[in-house]
Amino acid sequence: MAFVTLSNAKKPVKYFVVDAFAESAFKGNPAAVCLLEDEREEKWLQALAAEFNISETCFITPITPISDSSVPTFRLRWFTPVAEVKLCGHATLATAHVLFSSGSVDSDVIEFETLSGVLVAKKIPAIHTSSASNLQKDLTDFYIELDFPVDPVKEFNYDESASLISEALDGASIVDVKRTTIGDCLLVILSSGKAVSELQPQLDTIVKCPATGVIVSGVAPSDSEFDFMSRFFCPKLGISEDPVCGSAHCSLTPYWSKKLGKTNFKAYQASARGGVLNIQFDEGAQRVFLRGKAVTVMEGHVVV
Repeated sequence: MAFVTLSNAKKPVKYFVVDAFAESAFKGNPAAVCLLEDEREEKWLQALAAEFNISETCFITPITPISDSSVPTFRLRWFTPVAEVKLCGHATLATAHVLFSSGSVDSDVIEFETLSGVLVAKKIPAIHTSSASNLQKDLTDFYIELDFPVDPVKEFNYDESASLISEALDGASIVDVKRTTIGDCLLVILSSGKAVSELQPQLDTIVKCPATGVIVSGVAPSDSEFDFMSRFFCPKLGISEDPVCGSAHCSLTPYWSKKLGKTNFKAYQASARGGVLNIQFDEGAQRVFLRGKAVTVMEGHVVV
């Protein structure tokens, strides 16, 4: 029997599934991180994202050699199950986690070339205190800090869509409505963080809202450790509710900085999985620094 060798066959694609903005598995927001060695058609990239069918599947390609003395740089693209997006925080954190934890980069800094410009990820080892006088870094336990652009909020003529938005949010008490610039989402402020966590969204109506998605947020309860809470619904992009959305916090952070008069925040995304984000806002540079952890829960190869 003769066997035919396919010399032009594509190499299997290594992938990892990572829970981002989480300190333990099955929390935070999952992302599939795919390491590309060969060029792939955009149709294939989108089909694989649909196959994973989680909020984001991302693809990275090295631009500079890993052995180069300069900062390692990768091209990074993000896909929901139905479309490519311009910015995604949790999938960027997941990608940086894979590169740092696998030893693929000999650096504590990575640059990503994306549709939103160059984004920087830094590895920050966690510091553990074993005694009052003994601080020790655990190099296997680390945070990742993402340097992201602000997604400015602008005014939105709420009167024209008031009844539709109210119906979409099941009659919740709405305090303010803005529109994000990059993500083209509605930012809806509710009366409290408790109202955010208890919200029963009407996804069939959210699809009809004049925006890509709907971010809801409110001040966290005074007895909690958080400053504000949020949730994000984006059924138009195949995501009923995004468990933890880093890019949404590029709009939430400057909004709450103005309202609360501060620049450092601990935020909670009140989805069923939940997620914690430590945030610093640089108003002058118009940058948002998102810090969190991630956990790899799965790895394998795509063979088609």
